[in-house]
Amino acid sequence: MKGVVAFITLAILFTSCVSSRQPNYTFNQKYSAEDLQSDIVLLKKILEANHPSLYWYTPKDSMDYYFDKAIASIKDSLTEIQFRNKVASVISKIRCGHTSVRFSKAFSHISEKYRYPQFPLYFKVWDDSLVVLGSAFPRDSIFKRGVIVTSINGKTNRQLLDSMFDIISTDGYSDNYKNQVVSNNFPSWYRSVYGLDSFYTIKYIDAGGKEAVTTIKNFAPAKDTLRKKDTTLRKFIPAFVTPTKKQIRQSKLLDKRSMQIDTSINTAYMRITSFSGGRLRKFFRRSFRTIKEKQIENIVIDLRENGGGNVELSTKLAKYLKNKPFKSGDTVAAITRTFPYRSHIKNWWMYWFPMNVFAHKKSDGRYHYTHFEKHYFKPKTNNHFDGHVYIIQGGVTFSASTMFISTMKGQGNVMVTGEETGGGFYGNTAMHLPYIELPKSHIRVGLPMYRLVIDSTREKNGHGIIPDVWIKPSSIAIKKGVDIKLQKIRQIIIDRKKAIGAN
Repeated sequence: MKGVVAFITLAILFTSCVSSRQPNYTFNQKYSAEDLQSDIVLLKKILEANHPSLYWYTPKDSMDYYFDKAIASIKDSLTEIQFRNKVASVISKIRCGHTSVRFSKAFSHISEKYRYPQFPLYFKVWDDSLVVLGSAFPRDSIFKRGVIVTSINGKTNRQLLDSMFDIISTDGYSDNYKNQVVSNNFPSWYRSVYGLDSFYTIKYIDAGGKEAVTTIKNFAPAKDTLRKKDTTLRKFIPAFVTPTKKQIRQSKLLDKRSMQIDTSINTAYMRITSFSGGRLRKFFRRSFRTIKEKQIENIVIDLRENGGGNVELSTKLAKYLKNKPFKSGDTVAAITRTFPYRSHIKNWWMYWFPMNVFAHKKSDGRYHYTHFEKHYFKPKTNNHFDGHVYIIQGGVTFSASTMFISTMKGQGNVMVTGEETGGGFYGNTAMHLPYIELPKSHIRVGLPMYRLVIDSTREKNGHGIIPDVWIKPSSIAIKKGVDIKLQKIRQIIIDRKKAIGAN
Protein backbone atom coordinates (compact mmCIF):
# COMPACT_ATOMS: atom_id res chain seq x y z
CA MET A 1 0.00 0.00 0.00
CA LYS A 2 2.86 2.38 0.80
CA GLY A 3 4.24 1.80 -2.69
CA VAL A 4 0.88 2.66 -4.24
CA VAL A 5 0.61 5.85 -2.20
CA ALA A 6 4.15 6.83 -3.16
CA PHE A 7 3.37 6.20 -6.83
CA ILE A 8 0.22 8.33 -6.74
CA THR A 9 2.07 11.14 -4.93
CA LEU A 10 4.87 11.14 -7.50
CA ALA A 11 2.39 10.99 -10.36
CA ILE A 12 0.49 14.00 -9.02
CA LEU A 13 3.72 15.96 -8.60
CA PHE A 14 4.87 14.98 -12.07
CA THR A 15 1.55 15.93 -13.65
CA SER A 16 1.45 19.27 -11.86
CA CYS A 17 4.85 20.15 -13.29
CA VAL A 18 3.80 19.48 -16.90
CA SER A 19 2.36 22.52 -18.63
CA SER A 20 0.16 22.33 -21.72
CA ARG A 21 0.28 26.08 -22.26
CA GLN A 22 1.35 27.26 -25.69
CA PRO A 23 3.68 30.26 -25.41
CA ASN A 24 3.11 33.12 -27.86
CA TYR A 25 0.01 31.42 -29.23
CA THR A 26 -1.75 33.17 -32.12
CA PHE A 27 -5.37 32.26 -32.68
CA ASN A 28 -5.80 29.61 -35.39
CA GLN A 29 -2.11 29.81 -36.17
CA LYS A 30 -0.43 27.71 -38.85
CA TYR A 31 1.85 24.74 -38.23
CA SER A 32 4.44 23.29 -40.58
CA ALA A 33 3.62 20.25 -42.68
CA GLU A 34 6.39 18.27 -40.98
CA ASP A 35 5.02 18.97 -37.49
CA LEU A 36 1.48 18.04 -38.45
CA GLN A 37 2.55 14.85 -40.20
CA SER A 38 4.49 13.81 -37.09
CA ASP A 39 1.40 14.47 -34.94
CA ILE A 40 -0.71 12.11 -37.05
CA VAL A 41 1.98 9.41 -37.03
CA LEU A 42 2.14 9.65 -33.22
CA LEU A 43 -1.65 9.62 -32.89
CA LYS A 44 -1.85 6.39 -34.85
CA LYS A 45 0.78 4.76 -32.61
CA ILE A 46 -1.07 5.77 -29.43
CA LEU A 47 -4.40 4.48 -30.71
CA GLU A 48 -2.82 1.19 -31.80
CA ALA A 49 -1.28 0.81 -28.34
CA ASN A 50 -4.34 1.60 -26.23
CA HIS A 51 -7.64 1.83 -28.11
CA PRO A 52 -9.61 -1.41 -27.56
CA SER A 53 -11.97 -0.94 -30.54
CA LEU A 54 -9.78 0.66 -33.18
CA TYR A 55 -10.83 -1.97 -35.74
CA TRP A 56 -14.28 -2.86 -34.36
CA TYR A 57 -16.16 -1.43 -37.34
CA THR A 58 -13.38 -0.51 -39.77
CA PRO A 59 -10.69 -3.12 -40.60
CA LYS A 60 -7.02 -2.39 -40.06
CA ASP A 61 -6.10 -2.07 -43.73
CA SER A 62 -8.82 0.56 -44.17
CA MET A 63 -7.72 2.54 -41.11
CA ASP A 64 -4.12 2.36 -42.32
CA TYR A 65 -5.30 3.77 -45.64
CA TYR A 66 -7.14 6.68 -43.99
CA PHE A 67 -4.13 7.60 -41.85
CA ASP A 68 -1.71 7.35 -44.77
CA LYS A 69 -4.00 9.41 -46.97
CA ALA A 70 -4.24 12.17 -44.35
CA ILE A 71 -0.46 12.27 -43.90
CA ALA A 72 0.16 12.39 -47.66
CA SER A 73 -2.39 15.18 -48.12
CA ILE A 74 -0.45 17.56 -45.86
CA LYS A 75 1.92 19.20 -48.34
CA ASP A 76 2.04 22.66 -46.79
CA SER A 77 1.41 24.39 -43.49
CA LEU A 78 -2.18 24.31 -42.17
CA THR A 79 -4.19 26.33 -39.69
CA GLU A 80 -5.46 24.62 -36.55
CA ILE A 81 -8.99 24.47 -37.99
CA GLN A 82 -7.76 22.86 -41.21
CA PHE A 83 -5.66 20.31 -39.34
CA ARG A 84 -8.39 19.56 -36.84
CA ASN A 85 -10.73 18.73 -39.75
CA LYS A 86 -8.18 16.34 -41.26
CA VAL A 87 -7.67 14.54 -37.95
CA ALA A 88 -11.42 14.44 -37.25
CA SER A 89 -12.10 12.96 -40.68
CA VAL A 90 -9.73 10.06 -39.96
CA ILE A 91 -10.96 9.55 -36.39
CA SER A 92 -14.61 9.46 -37.50
CA LYS A 93 -13.79 6.30 -39.50
CA ILE A 94 -13.16 4.42 -36.23
CA ARG A 95 -16.90 4.84 -35.58
CA CYS A 96 -16.49 5.41 -31.86
CA GLY A 97 -18.38 8.36 -30.41
CA HIS A 98 -16.04 8.69 -27.44
CA THR A 99 -13.01 8.99 -29.73
CA SER A 100 -13.72 12.57 -30.69
CA VAL A 101 -11.43 15.44 -31.65
CA ARG A 102 -11.22 18.82 -29.93
CA PHE A 103 -9.27 21.96 -30.63
CA SER A 104 -6.27 22.83 -28.47
CA LYS A 105 -6.92 24.40 -25.08
CA ALA A 106 -5.39 27.66 -26.28
CA PHE A 107 -7.71 27.77 -29.31
CA SER A 108 -10.80 27.00 -27.20
CA HIS A 109 -9.86 29.59 -24.59
CA ILE A 110 -9.17 32.41 -27.03
CA SER A 111 -12.13 31.64 -29.32
CA GLU A 112 -14.50 32.57 -26.49
CA LYS A 113 -13.31 36.15 -26.81
CA TYR A 114 -14.12 36.42 -30.51
CA ARG A 115 -17.48 37.13 -32.10
CA TYR A 116 -17.08 36.23 -35.75
CA PRO A 117 -19.30 36.83 -38.74
CA GLN A 118 -21.33 33.68 -39.24
CA PHE A 119 -23.82 31.90 -41.44
CA PRO A 120 -27.08 33.44 -40.20
CA LEU A 121 -29.55 30.53 -40.06
CA TYR A 122 -30.08 27.74 -37.51
CA PHE A 123 -31.64 24.47 -38.65
CA LYS A 124 -33.23 21.35 -37.29
CA VAL A 125 -31.54 18.53 -39.19
CA TRP A 126 -32.87 15.04 -39.93
CA ASP A 127 -32.62 12.72 -42.94
CA ASP A 128 -32.08 15.17 -45.84
CA SER A 129 -34.09 17.95 -44.21
CA LEU A 130 -33.01 21.43 -43.13
CA VAL A 131 -35.84 23.25 -41.36
CA VAL A 132 -35.28 26.75 -40.00
CA LEU A 133 -35.26 27.05 -36.21
CA GLY A 134 -34.34 30.72 -36.24
CA SER A 135 -32.42 33.50 -37.94
CA ALA A 136 -29.69 35.69 -36.50
CA PHE A 137 -31.49 38.61 -38.14
CA PRO A 138 -34.44 39.41 -35.85
CA ARG A 139 -36.45 41.04 -38.67
CA ASP A 140 -35.90 38.27 -41.23
CA SER A 141 -39.16 38.19 -43.22
CA ILE A 142 -38.33 35.06 -45.25
CA PHE A 143 -36.57 32.55 -43.06
CA LYS A 144 -39.03 32.23 -40.24
CA ARG A 145 -39.27 29.20 -37.98
CA GLY A 146 -40.45 26.12 -39.91
CA VAL A 147 -39.29 27.19 -43.40
CA ILE A 148 -37.79 24.31 -45.40
CA VAL A 149 -34.41 24.94 -47.09
CA THR A 150 -33.35 22.75 -50.04
CA SER A 151 -29.85 24.00 -50.93
CA ILE A 152 -27.13 26.49 -49.97
CA ASN A 153 -24.67 27.90 -52.50
CA GLY A 154 -25.55 25.22 -55.03
CA LYS A 155 -25.00 22.31 -52.63
CA THR A 156 -27.89 20.01 -51.80
CA ASN A 157 -28.77 19.32 -48.18
CA ARG A 158 -27.26 15.86 -48.46
CA GLN A 159 -23.98 17.23 -49.81
CA LEU A 160 -23.81 19.80 -47.01
CA LEU A 161 -24.54 17.28 -44.28
CA ASP A 162 -22.19 14.60 -45.61
CA SER A 163 -19.33 17.11 -45.52
CA MET A 164 -20.11 18.01 -41.91
CA PHE A 165 -20.77 14.42 -40.85
CA ASP A 166 -17.30 13.44 -42.11
CA ILE A 167 -15.66 15.24 -39.16
CA ILE A 168 -18.09 14.10 -36.43
CA SER A 169 -17.52 10.86 -34.50
CA THR A 170 -20.39 8.60 -33.51
CA ASP A 171 -20.95 5.02 -32.37
CA GLY A 172 -21.14 2.73 -35.39
CA TYR A 173 -23.50 3.97 -38.08
CA SER A 174 -25.92 5.96 -35.96
CA ASP A 175 -25.94 9.20 -37.96
CA ASN A 176 -28.83 10.53 -35.92
CA TYR A 177 -26.24 11.67 -33.39
CA LYS A 178 -24.62 13.74 -36.11
CA ASN A 179 -28.02 15.16 -37.07
CA GLN A 180 -28.51 16.49 -33.58
CA VAL A 181 -24.95 17.79 -33.17
CA VAL A 182 -25.30 19.83 -36.36
CA SER A 183 -28.77 20.99 -35.28
CA ASN A 184 -27.24 22.39 -32.10
CA ASN A 185 -24.99 24.79 -34.01
CA PHE A 186 -25.29 24.67 -37.80
CA PRO A 187 -23.44 28.01 -38.34
CA SER A 188 -20.36 26.72 -36.50
CA TRP A 189 -20.20 23.45 -38.46
CA TYR A 190 -20.79 25.29 -41.74
CA ARG A 191 -17.90 27.66 -40.97
CA SER A 192 -15.60 24.78 -39.98
CA VAL A 193 -16.16 22.95 -43.26
CA TYR A 194 -16.80 25.70 -45.81
CA GLY A 195 -15.32 28.80 -44.22
CA LEU A 196 -17.13 32.12 -44.57
CA ASP A 197 -18.74 33.76 -47.57
CA SER A 198 -20.06 37.30 -47.70
CA PHE A 199 -23.34 36.13 -49.24
CA TYR A 200 -25.27 32.86 -49.51
CA THR A 201 -27.66 31.79 -52.26
CA ILE A 202 -30.41 29.75 -50.63
CA LYS A 203 -33.22 27.74 -52.18
CA TYR A 204 -36.28 27.19 -50.01
CA ILE A 205 -39.98 26.31 -50.10
CA ASP A 206 -42.09 29.47 -49.99
CA ALA A 207 -45.51 29.98 -48.37
CA GLY A 208 -47.19 28.77 -51.55
CA GLY A 209 -45.32 25.47 -51.49
CA LYS A 210 -43.08 26.35 -54.45
CA GLU A 211 -39.30 26.42 -54.54
CA ALA A 212 -37.88 29.93 -54.40
CA VAL A 213 -34.38 31.37 -54.23
CA THR A 214 -32.87 34.36 -52.46
CA THR A 215 -29.52 35.71 -51.33
CA ILE A 216 -28.67 36.59 -47.73
CA LYS A 217 -25.54 38.04 -46.18
CA ASN A 218 -23.41 37.03 -43.23
CA PHE A 219 -24.50 38.00 -39.76
CA ALA A 220 -21.79 40.09 -38.08
CA PRO A 221 -22.59 40.48 -34.38
CA ALA A 222 -21.75 43.89 -32.96
CA LYS A 223 -19.10 43.79 -30.23
CA ASP A 224 -20.23 44.24 -26.64
CA THR A 225 -23.93 44.29 -27.57
CA LEU A 226 -24.84 41.96 -24.76
CA ARG A 227 -22.67 43.83 -22.28
CA LYS A 228 -24.44 47.10 -23.05
CA LYS A 229 -27.79 45.41 -22.73
CA ASP A 230 -26.86 43.99 -19.33
CA THR A 231 -25.77 47.45 -18.12
CA THR A 232 -29.16 48.87 -19.03
CA LEU A 233 -31.02 46.04 -17.38
CA ARG A 234 -28.96 46.37 -14.22
CA LYS A 235 -30.34 49.88 -13.65
CA PHE A 236 -33.94 48.72 -13.69
CA ILE A 237 -33.95 45.02 -12.71
CA PRO A 238 -30.96 44.43 -10.43
CA ALA A 239 -32.41 41.18 -9.05
CA PHE A 240 -32.58 39.74 -12.58
CA VAL A 241 -29.02 40.73 -13.45
CA THR A 242 -27.52 39.64 -10.13
CA PRO A 243 -29.15 36.40 -8.99
CA THR A 244 -28.28 35.05 -5.58
CA LYS A 245 -25.92 32.10 -5.17
CA LYS A 246 -28.88 29.96 -4.17
CA GLN A 247 -30.77 30.94 -7.33
CA ILE A 248 -27.73 30.11 -9.44
CA ARG A 249 -27.39 26.69 -7.79
CA GLN A 250 -31.09 25.96 -8.28
CA SER A 251 -30.89 27.01 -11.92
CA LYS A 252 -27.94 24.70 -12.53
CA LEU A 253 -29.73 21.82 -10.86
CA LEU A 254 -32.90 22.39 -12.89
CA ASP A 255 -30.80 22.45 -16.03
CA LYS A 256 -29.58 18.93 -15.16
CA ARG A 257 -32.84 17.41 -13.89
CA SER A 258 -36.42 18.29 -13.07
CA MET A 259 -39.78 16.65 -12.46
CA GLN A 260 -43.30 17.90 -13.02
CA ILE A 261 -46.62 16.15 -12.45
CA ASP A 262 -49.57 16.41 -14.82
CA THR A 263 -52.52 15.56 -12.60
CA SER A 264 -54.95 15.54 -15.53
CA ILE A 265 -53.42 12.28 -16.82
CA ASN A 266 -51.77 11.19 -13.55
CA THR A 267 -48.31 11.36 -15.09
CA ALA A 268 -44.87 12.46 -13.85
CA TYR A 269 -42.57 14.06 -16.41
CA MET A 270 -38.89 13.60 -15.53
CA ARG A 271 -36.24 15.44 -17.59
CA ILE A 272 -32.63 14.32 -17.09
CA THR A 273 -30.02 16.02 -19.28
CA SER A 274 -26.96 14.31 -17.80
CA PHE A 275 -25.92 11.45 -15.55
CA SER A 276 -23.12 13.60 -14.10
CA GLY A 277 -23.64 15.88 -11.11
CA GLY A 278 -27.07 17.33 -10.41
CA ARG A 279 -27.34 15.60 -7.01
CA LEU A 280 -29.13 12.84 -8.87
CA ARG A 281 -29.18 10.28 -6.06
CA LYS A 282 -31.14 12.68 -3.86
CA PHE A 283 -33.30 13.72 -6.82
CA PHE A 284 -34.22 10.11 -7.64
CA ARG A 285 -34.95 9.30 -3.99
CA ARG A 286 -37.26 12.29 -3.52
CA SER A 287 -38.92 11.95 -6.92
CA PHE A 288 -39.88 8.30 -6.56
CA ARG A 289 -41.08 8.88 -3.02
CA THR A 290 -43.35 11.65 -4.30
CA ILE A 291 -44.53 9.46 -7.18
CA LYS A 292 -45.51 6.72 -4.75
CA GLU A 293 -47.21 9.12 -2.32
CA LYS A 294 -49.29 10.67 -5.10
CA GLN A 295 -50.04 7.26 -6.63
CA ILE A 296 -48.79 8.29 -10.05
CA GLU A 297 -49.61 5.76 -12.78
CA ASN A 298 -47.25 6.92 -15.57
CA ILE A 299 -43.71 8.26 -15.80
CA VAL A 300 -42.26 9.99 -18.86
CA ILE A 301 -38.43 10.02 -18.74
CA ASP A 302 -36.97 12.50 -21.22
CA LEU A 303 -33.36 11.68 -22.16
CA ARG A 304 -33.20 13.56 -25.47
CA GLU A 305 -30.48 15.90 -24.19
CA ASN A 306 -28.62 13.30 -22.14
CA GLY A 307 -25.14 12.62 -23.47
CA GLY A 308 -24.28 10.22 -20.65
CA GLY A 309 -22.06 10.53 -17.59
CA ASN A 310 -21.68 8.33 -14.52
CA VAL A 311 -22.77 4.72 -15.14
CA GLU A 312 -23.50 4.30 -11.42
CA LEU A 313 -26.12 7.06 -11.61
CA SER A 314 -27.83 5.62 -14.68
CA THR A 315 -27.84 2.27 -12.86
CA LYS A 316 -29.38 3.96 -9.82
CA LEU A 317 -32.31 5.17 -11.94
CA ALA A 318 -32.76 1.70 -13.44
CA LYS A 319 -33.06 0.19 -9.96
CA TYR A 320 -36.28 2.15 -9.38
CA LEU A 321 -37.81 0.84 -12.62
CA LYS A 322 -36.34 -2.56 -13.53
CA ASN A 323 -38.43 -5.57 -12.49
CA LYS A 324 -35.56 -8.09 -12.22
CA PRO A 325 -31.82 -8.10 -11.48
CA PHE A 326 -29.60 -6.72 -14.25
CA LYS A 327 -25.94 -6.05 -15.00
CA SER A 328 -24.02 -3.36 -16.88
CA GLY A 329 -22.69 -5.54 -19.67
CA ASP A 330 -21.47 -8.94 -20.81
CA THR A 331 -17.95 -7.73 -21.60
CA VAL A 332 -15.97 -4.78 -20.23
CA ALA A 333 -12.39 -5.25 -21.45
CA ALA A 334 -9.21 -3.30 -22.24
CA ILE A 335 -6.33 -4.44 -24.45
CA THR A 336 -3.66 -3.24 -22.01
CA ARG A 337 -3.10 -1.72 -18.57
CA THR A 338 0.01 0.20 -19.59
CA PHE A 339 0.48 3.56 -21.31
CA PRO A 340 3.51 3.39 -23.64
CA TYR A 341 2.97 7.00 -24.76
CA ARG A 342 1.99 8.35 -21.35
CA SER A 343 3.71 11.72 -21.86
CA HIS A 344 1.02 12.52 -24.44
CA ILE A 345 -1.96 11.20 -22.44
CA LYS A 346 -3.31 13.63 -19.89
CA ASN A 347 -3.59 12.36 -16.31
CA TRP A 348 -2.82 8.82 -17.44
CA TRP A 349 -1.96 7.84 -13.85
CA MET A 350 -5.57 8.38 -12.74
CA TYR A 351 -6.59 5.51 -15.03
CA TRP A 352 -3.50 3.34 -14.53
CA PHE A 353 -4.32 2.78 -10.86
CA PRO A 354 -7.92 1.44 -11.14
CA MET A 355 -7.04 -0.57 -14.24
CA ASN A 356 -4.21 -2.32 -12.39
CA VAL A 357 -6.32 -2.93 -9.29
CA PHE A 358 -9.72 -3.88 -10.75
CA ALA A 359 -8.98 -5.28 -14.24
CA HIS A 360 -7.69 -8.83 -14.65
CA LYS A 361 -6.25 -10.63 -17.65
CA LYS A 362 -8.33 -13.48 -19.07
CA SER A 363 -7.72 -16.20 -21.65
CA ASP A 364 -8.60 -13.86 -24.54
CA GLY A 365 -5.57 -11.74 -23.64
CA ARG A 366 -7.67 -8.75 -22.61
CA TYR A 367 -8.00 -7.12 -19.20
CA HIS A 368 -11.56 -7.47 -17.94
CA TYR A 369 -13.38 -5.28 -15.43
CA THR A 370 -15.04 -8.31 -13.90
CA HIS A 371 -17.17 -6.37 -11.42
CA PHE A 372 -19.27 -4.95 -14.23
CA GLU A 373 -19.34 -8.26 -16.11
CA LYS A 374 -20.50 -10.40 -13.19
CA HIS A 375 -22.33 -8.16 -10.73
CA TYR A 376 -26.14 -8.16 -10.90
CA PHE A 377 -27.88 -5.07 -9.56
CA LYS A 378 -31.10 -5.70 -7.66
CA PRO A 379 -34.20 -3.55 -8.15
CA LYS A 380 -35.13 -1.33 -5.23
CA THR A 381 -37.94 -2.49 -3.00
CA ASN A 382 -38.57 0.92 -1.43
CA ASN A 383 -40.51 3.28 -3.73
CA HIS A 384 -40.02 1.03 -6.76
CA PHE A 385 -42.25 2.10 -9.68
CA ASP A 386 -44.38 -0.55 -11.38
CA GLY A 387 -46.62 1.63 -13.53
CA HIS A 388 -46.24 2.59 -17.19
CA VAL A 389 -42.87 4.01 -18.24
CA TYR A 390 -42.40 6.09 -21.41
CA ILE A 391 -38.81 6.90 -22.37
CA ILE A 392 -38.03 9.63 -24.91
CA GLN A 393 -34.70 9.31 -26.71
CA GLY A 394 -32.94 11.17 -29.52
CA GLY A 395 -29.71 11.63 -31.41
CA VAL A 396 -27.60 12.88 -28.49
CA THR A 397 -28.90 10.18 -26.15
CA PHE A 398 -25.51 8.61 -25.66
CA SER A 399 -23.21 6.50 -23.47
CA ALA A 400 -24.65 6.00 -19.95
CA SER A 401 -28.13 7.13 -21.02
CA THR A 402 -28.08 4.55 -23.84
CA MET A 403 -27.00 1.90 -21.33
CA PHE A 404 -29.98 2.80 -19.14
CA ILE A 405 -32.46 2.54 -22.02
CA SER A 406 -30.80 -0.68 -23.17
CA THR A 407 -31.47 -2.13 -19.71
CA MET A 408 -35.12 -1.05 -19.76
CA LYS A 409 -36.07 -1.82 -23.37
CA GLY A 410 -38.25 -4.88 -23.75
CA GLN A 411 -39.73 -4.78 -20.24
CA GLY A 412 -43.50 -5.17 -20.44
CA ASN A 413 -44.43 -1.83 -18.88
CA VAL A 414 -41.80 0.21 -20.79
CA MET A 415 -42.30 2.00 -24.11
CA VAL A 416 -39.27 3.59 -25.81
CA THR A 417 -40.21 6.50 -28.06
CA GLY A 418 -38.56 9.15 -30.23
CA GLU A 419 -35.66 8.58 -32.61
CA GLU A 420 -32.60 6.33 -32.84
CA THR A 421 -30.00 6.98 -30.13
CA GLY A 422 -26.48 8.12 -30.89
CA GLY A 423 -25.08 5.55 -28.47
CA GLY A 424 -24.75 1.97 -29.71
CA PHE A 425 -27.30 -0.69 -28.74
CA TYR A 426 -24.78 -3.53 -28.96
CA GLY A 427 -22.10 -1.67 -27.04
CA ASN A 428 -19.58 1.15 -27.04
CA THR A 429 -16.02 2.00 -26.07
CA ALA A 430 -15.80 4.11 -22.93
CA MET A 431 -15.67 3.65 -19.11
CA HIS A 432 -12.26 5.35 -18.59
CA LEU A 433 -11.80 8.41 -20.82
CA PRO A 434 -8.42 10.16 -20.75
CA TYR A 435 -7.43 12.25 -23.75
CA ILE A 436 -4.41 12.53 -25.99
CA GLU A 437 -2.76 15.91 -26.53
CA LEU A 438 -0.61 15.97 -29.66
CA PRO A 439 2.74 17.69 -29.01
CA LYS A 440 2.99 19.98 -32.05
CA SER A 441 -0.59 21.16 -32.73
CA HIS A 442 -1.93 20.46 -29.20
CA ILE A 443 -5.09 19.06 -30.79
CA ARG A 444 -6.88 16.78 -28.30
CA VAL A 445 -8.35 13.34 -29.03
CA GLY A 446 -10.47 11.21 -26.69
CA LEU A 447 -9.02 7.82 -25.74
CA PRO A 448 -11.59 5.38 -24.30
CA MET A 449 -9.93 2.48 -22.53
CA TYR A 450 -12.61 -0.25 -22.32
CA ARG A 451 -14.77 -1.97 -24.88
CA LEU A 452 -18.24 -2.53 -23.46
CA VAL A 453 -20.52 -5.16 -24.97
CA ILE A 454 -23.89 -4.57 -23.33
CA ASP A 455 -25.55 -7.75 -24.59
CA SER A 456 -23.55 -10.21 -26.70
CA THR A 457 -26.73 -11.86 -28.02
CA ARG A 458 -27.65 -8.73 -29.96
CA GLU A 459 -26.62 -8.12 -33.54
CA LYS A 460 -23.54 -5.89 -33.91
CA ASN A 461 -25.00 -3.80 -36.72
CA GLY A 462 -23.60 -0.45 -35.63
CA HIS A 463 -26.97 1.12 -34.86
CA GLY A 464 -28.30 2.83 -31.77
CA ILE A 465 -31.44 1.84 -29.90
CA ILE A 466 -34.43 1.78 -32.25
CA PRO A 467 -37.55 3.13 -30.50
CA ASP A 468 -40.69 1.05 -30.06
CA VAL A 469 -42.66 4.05 -31.33
CA TRP A 470 -40.94 6.35 -33.84
CA ILE A 471 -41.72 10.04 -33.40
CA LYS A 472 -39.75 11.99 -35.99
CA PRO A 473 -39.40 15.77 -36.23
CA SER A 474 -41.95 17.69 -38.29
CA SER A 475 -41.60 21.03 -40.07
CA ILE A 476 -45.22 21.80 -39.09
CA ALA A 477 -44.49 21.11 -35.40
CA ILE A 478 -41.33 23.24 -35.59
CA LYS A 479 -43.30 26.08 -37.18
CA LYS A 480 -45.92 25.90 -34.44
CA GLY A 481 -43.29 25.59 -31.71
CA VAL A 482 -44.83 22.45 -30.21
CA ASP A 483 -43.08 19.39 -28.78
CA ILE A 484 -44.43 16.69 -31.07
CA LYS A 485 -42.93 13.88 -28.99
CA LEU A 486 -44.57 14.94 -25.73
CA GLN A 487 -47.85 15.49 -27.58
CA LYS A 488 -47.73 11.97 -29.02
CA ILE A 489 -46.95 10.35 -25.64
CA ARG A 490 -49.71 12.31 -23.96
CA GLN A 491 -52.16 11.02 -26.54
CA ILE A 492 -50.92 7.44 -26.06
CA ILE A 493 -51.56 7.74 -22.30
CA ILE A 494 -55.05 9.18 -22.88
CA ASP A 495 -55.91 6.46 -25.41
CA ARG A 496 -54.70 3.75 -23.04
CA LYS A 497 -56.88 5.11 -20.21
CA LYS A 498 -59.88 5.20 -22.56
CA ALA A 499 -59.25 1.61 -23.63
CA ILE A 500 -59.06 0.48 -20.01
CA GLY A 501 -62.28 2.38 -19.23
CA ALA A 502 -64.06 0.81 -22.19
CA ASN A 503 -63.21 -2.66 -20.93
